[in-house]
Amino acid sequence: MPTPDSICLLRTSAIGDVTHVVPLVRTLQAAWPQTELTWIVGKLERKLVGDLPGVNFVTFDKGAGFDGMRAVGQALQGHRFEALLQMQVALRSNLLSLFIKATRRIGYDPARAKDGHGLVINQRIPARTGEHVLDALGSFCEPLGLKQTQVRWDIPIPEEAHAWAAEKLPGETPTLLVSPTSSHTLRNWRPERYAAVMDHASAKGWRVVLVGGPSPLERQMADAVLSHCRHTPLDLTGKDTLKQMMAMLVRAPMLLTPDSGPMHMGNTVGCKVLGLHAASNPNRSGPYSDRRWCVDKYDEASRKYLGKPASEIPWGSKIEKPGVMDLIGVDEVIERFDACAVHLGLA
Repeated sequence: MPTPDSICLLRTSAIGDVTHVVPLVRTLQAAWPQTELTWIVGKLERKLVGDLPGVNFVTFDKGAGFDGMRAVGQALQGHRFEALLQMQVALRSNLLSLFIKATRRIGYDPARAKDGHGLVINQRIPARTGEHVLDALGSFCEPLGLKQTQVRWDIPIPEEAHAWAAEKLPGETPTLLVSPTSSHTLRNWRPERYAAVMDHASAKGWRVVLVGGPSPLERQMADAVLSHCRHTPLDLTGKDTLKQMMAMLVRAPMLLTPDSGPMHMGNTVGCKVLGLHAASNPNRSGPYSDRRWCVDKYDEASRKYLGKPASEIPWGSKIEKPGVMDLIGVDEVIERFDACAVHLGLA
């Protein structure tokens, strides 16, 4: 097809999903360097990806409700795109898309569409199942005649963020970052179990650093973890920016976390992720590049809570049930830590 003059990408949240969009941006830029790209993104998420070169960003403040949508429409006034990639199916995003003028409005196949998604699009991506979220988002270029064959992030990290991380994590001591809190609380592991793994890493000579955002939920979890630790870790909860977190992930060989934004941030820079999966399927939403170090209890959770193996439930089903994360034992996570340390030559 002819090179399009302009493409609008709509994916406002969340942090992990926004990292999954970056390879699609790179694919579009490589194929059509002259095409004007505009990305409608959330306010927090823009702090992570808003300095990607060659992309015009428009911030959507979801907390502003309808006024936030109208502000996006005003920012795009007089703009008509050749294609809109409507990569979010939530009702709010479907309504937001109505403020964007585009000739081709590309969205999900019927099986993955909901909340009126089919009413705001006029083309669909190929219907597939069994895909990682990143690959599903990457397929949004296929109706345009492209194929995402490479995955590249290269999210910019400012020098001052690297300097901050070097100050907090000086020297060559291997660092285990622990980001214990997902915004989906039923994906979170028990504080005393995090503490047990952290104490094990400390005993092995690792520097252990507790990280997280500034929300009350994350502070509460951090305090609970700290109360169970025999070896007190460095606590940076609420003290870093997203770019500083990226810089720490560059310096740290390993990250322990449930299914959350930091998992995917770590993956983009090659940090090995000790992912904790019971409520969600790591093959769909785990660290894209390397899932060897994850503990996967998703099938066991499906059998226990849904009465059937994971292969018999819809792809992408969440098993966010009270107690589901208790299926993950401390010994299993320690075993993955030790194996990963050997792999990295840091045992």
